[in-house]
Amino acid sequence: MSTLYPLKFTPALKEKIWGGRKIETILKHDIGSLENCGESWEVSGLVDDESVVANGFLAENNLNELLEIYLTDLVGEKNYEKYGLGFPLLVKFIDAQDNLSVQVHPDDAFAQERYGQNGKTEMWHVIQADEGAGLYVGFNQKITAQQYMDAVEEGHLEDFLKFYPVKPGDTFMIPAGTVHAIGKGVLLAEIQQPSDITFRIYDWNRVDANGNRRELHTEEAFEAIHSEENLKDFQVHYTPEKNKTVSLVKSPFFTTNLLEMDMQVQKSFVNLDSFVIYICLEGNAFLVSDSFKEHLGTGEVVLVPAEIEQMQIIPDGYAKLLEVYCI
Repeated sequence: MSTLYPLKFTPALKEKIWGGRKIETILKHDIGSLENCGESWEVSGLVDDESVVANGFLAENNLNELLEIYLTDLVGEKNYEKYGLGFPLLVKFIDAQDNLSVQVHPDDAFAQERYGQNGKTEMWHVIQADEGAGLYVGFNQKITAQQYMDAVEEGHLEDFLKFYPVKPGDTFMIPAGTVHAIGKGVLLAEIQQPSDITFRIYDWNRVDANGNRRELHTEEAFEAIHSEENLKDFQVHYTPEKNKTVSLVKSPFFTTNLLEMDMQVQKSFVNLDSFVIYICLEGNAFLVSDSFKEHLGTGEVVLVPAEIEQMQIIPDGYAKLLEVYCI
């Protein structure tokens, strides 16, 4: 019988000037005195932002402490061999009440050479979107180096950005080197490599109270952009199917599936060799085995350790979950 159990963590809430209230109103988080809650970090092993366990006998221990103790029982043998004592994912909710800056993240090779860190490939799954809201991912046309530099300098880079109007359920895969920005009015789940290296390209010509613009990282960003790759279609096209595990993303960094359910689903992880993270986007469900019964409600996230071999997911009427693991 497993000694570990599905782990919940205390969300780390982040005040952002562009944030809003949807993490409270839609995802049911208590944001306390925060005025503009832009991000909720749900599962993180980044130093100084380690997630702290909120349930069971391991409560008040952080994710990195658990990894040091339980090693492969927590993350699986292959993940431990590859990442050691570094947890391989970062899971967030993001609420954009205003446009985020246009950014690019370096790939592993660039980030390791320059900073000794991982790069950052990520994916977005839209939870809610206001009318007309959307995401900026990649370029809408071929752009030369000179056109790019001129557009940044002259403040009209949006002319070259590809805009995707979005609705709940829309999913985007954003490889490192891709220019991107979350548009105002979008609430989404973000799954990413655990990296905080961000190069800001363009900030919509905004200024602060003193008339100053935010710092841009023009040269680093230009080096990090994979220009030809930015012309692709970054939206994930899939067909939802109830009570089935529907594939959204398979990458070297993470695999993400969608599970919409109104009846019990049996899960076997015997051959997976990875932890599994469940993100509840709507409804309620119970994760059940002979040794545990854990409730998962809207806006809650749970990490199922690698040593757990099987369980049932039982919806309380209806539940919509993202399922994430690393293999």
